[in-house]
Parts: sequence; structure tokens; C-alpha cells
Amino acid sequence: MNTLSLFAGCVLIWGTTWLAITFQLGSVAPEASVSYRFLLAAALVGAYCRLRGLPLRFRPAQHAALVVLGMLMYSFGYILVYHAETHVISGLLAVGYSAGPLLAMFGLRIFFGQAMTARMALGSLLGITGIALVFWPEIGRTGHPGNVALGAVMTMGAVLITSAASLVAHRNHQRGLHGWPTMAWSMAYGGLTSLAIALALGRPLGFDPSPGYVLSLLYLTVFGSILTFGAYLTLLGRIGAARASYIGVMVPIMALVVSSLFEGFAWHPLTVAGIAVSVAGNVLVLRQPA
Repeated sequence: MNTLSLFAGCVLIWGTTWLAITFQLGSVAPEASVSYRFLLAAALVGAYCRLRGLPLRFRPAQHAALVVLGMLMYSFGYILVYHAETHVISGLLAVGYSAGPLLAMFGLRIFFGQAMTARMALGSLLGITGIALVFWPEIGRTGHPGNVALGAVMTMGAVLITSAASLVAHRNHQRGLHGWPTMAWSMAYGGLTSLAIALALGRPLGFDPSPGYVLSLLYLTVFGSILTFGAYLTLLGRIGAARASYIGVMVPIMALVVSSLFEGFAWHPLTVAGIAVSVAGNVLVLRQPA
């Protein structure tokens, strides 16, 4: 696939996974659904590695690093996301997640000593301000079936955890831990962590055989968790991390469009203003100087 097709595919799929998660909510506990998703994804990626002859053996210290990554990236954060979607419309979570690259920049500055310019600081401030503007009308809106304020707090918690996961992934990459085999193991550890949390909290481990649940689980596993990561990794090699990160600018817009079509999301003037401010902030952070 050419670069434009890979980029558009990531935006389209990741922009619709937020809506697909809503079909996972109901009779099955979020912790169980997250576990099913990433254990299945780990099995598929592991089988792919076997077919390709990619090594799946790692040293104990490397497994420990993959355990931490799996817990943060494929368990804790997603459990909060699934719970948050019981309170807020899926598109709003995608907007909240657009703060991830901004927070990661601060993390890289604090923990890895990477330089942070005034332009990046201004972009981060604009990004966070834009997200607040998008959420503000929803918090004050009456008649919402969930607690929007609680959903916003859960979203921010998930974003913070995912930002921490990106820092762990950055450290792992510096140590040579990257690629499909590491993804298989970290997804497996994330799925097992979610399963352990479900058992510890006494959540039911039932399975919903309805078409909506099964199809959304397969979509989230195959497209949202495997193919898009493969496409994104390909883009990283072709156009670099900075330009590939613009996917994160487009995904929230796609998610809000999907929410307006399928969830009845009502656009507010602050929504448009917030998206514009957030996108401007992301562009400032990601834009490379000439």
C-alpha cells in the first residue's frame, strides 16, 4: 500500500474503534472484554511471528519490561476507556486522547532530557485548552445518560496511563525491544492483567454471543489492534515519527464525525472552537522547524 493509503487507513480505523467499543459494553464486564481483545490479538500476532520465523524468546529482564508495557498500554488504560464510554460519547474520548502526544512531550523532557522549545510548550497549552473547550458543553448538558464529569476524569486517567506507556515503549525501543514479537508478548501480558483484575474484582467472565459483540470484538482485535499498528509501524519507517504522529491530529475529528452520525452527538460552537485550538496545538508540537 502507498503512504497515503496507510495514513488514511489508520485514521479511518482508529477513528471508528471508539464507536466499536460501545458494542462491547453491556452484559460483559469491561475488564473481561479488554482481556478477550488483547489475548486474542496476542495469539494472532504470535502465530504470525511463528509463520515468519521471528524470535519470540526474551531474557527475564526483557520480559519484565514487556510486562510493564502490557499493563500500561493494553490493560489499565483500556479498562478506563471502556468504563468512560458508559458515561461520555465515544468521540469525546478520542478528543481527550489527542492530549497523549502533548503529555508524552513533557514526559520525554522530564525523564529523558529531550529539549522542549517555547513553540512546543505553547502547542501543548493550546492542545489541552482545546480539549477542555470540547468537553465543557457536555459537562453542562442535561439529560445525558451518564456522569460526564466522571467520564472526563476517567478519560484523563486513561490518557495519563497511555502517555506513561509511550515513555516505557520509548525506553524499550532504546534497548532494542520493538517489533511484532514484543507486541505479541506485551499484548498477552496486558490481556492477562485485565483477566486478573476481572477475577480480583469479582467481575463475571461471561461472553456475549450476539453479532454486535462478536463482530466488534473481531474488528477491535484484527483492525484496531493489529493491522493499524502494522500500518503505523510501516509509516514510521517511511515518513518518520513526527509526520506519522499527525494521525493523532486527524483521528479525533473522524471520531466526532462518526459520533454525530451514529450516536447523535450535537455539535456546539465550543466544540468547533475546541477542535480548532487542539489541532493547532498538536500541529505546533509536531511541526518540525525548516
